[in-house]
Amino acid sequence: MDLQKILELHQKWLVDEECGEKADLRYADLRYANLTNANLTNANLTNADLTNANLTNANLTYANLTYANLTNAYLTYANLTNAYLRHANLTNADLRYANLTTADLDFSAWPLWCGTLNVTVDRKLSAQIAYHFCSLNSNDPEVLEFQKSLYKFANEFHRIGENNIKKFVIDTGE
Repeated sequence: MDLQKILELHQKWLVDEECGEKADLRYADLRYANLTNANLTNANLTNADLTNANLTNANLTYANLTYANLTNAYLTYANLTNAYLRHANLTNADLRYANLTTADLDFSAWPLWCGTLNVTVDRKLSAQIAYHFCSLNSNDPEVLEFQKSLYKFANEFHRIGENNIKKFVIDTGE
C-alpha cells in the first residue's frame, strides 16, 4: 500500500478532480504512520490500526473510524492534537492514551467503554463532557449533588448559546 499515493488521490477526490479516489483504508496497518496535516475527510478507516500514529492537525471530518481498535484497529497512543474529528464515527474506537488536546470532537460519538480511559484532553473537551454529564436526568440525590458541583465548570461548554443550549443555574444559597 502506497499511503502517500492514497492521500494524493483522496485530496483530488475531495476537490472533484478527475482521477481522484476516496481513501479506502479499511484494515490498513497505519501503525506509527505520520499523518500530520492529512486531510482524511470522509475517508474509510474502519478497522484500521492507527496505534502510535501521528494525526496532529489531521482533518477527519465524517471519517469512519468504526472499530478503530478493539483488536481490529487502534488509536492507542495516537497523537490527535488539534485533529478535526467533527462528525467522525468513533464507535468502538480504542483511544486509550491518545492525545486529543485541542481536538475538535463536536458532533462525534465519545465511546463509553474502557477504550476511552487515560485519554489526554484539554479544558475545552473536559467542560464539554462535564456539560453532557450535568445534562443527564437522574433521581439519585448524590448524583444530583455532584452534577450541581460541576455546573460552574460545565458552563464553560463552548456551544452554550447555540440550539437552546443554556447555562446551568448555580444556586449560591443566598
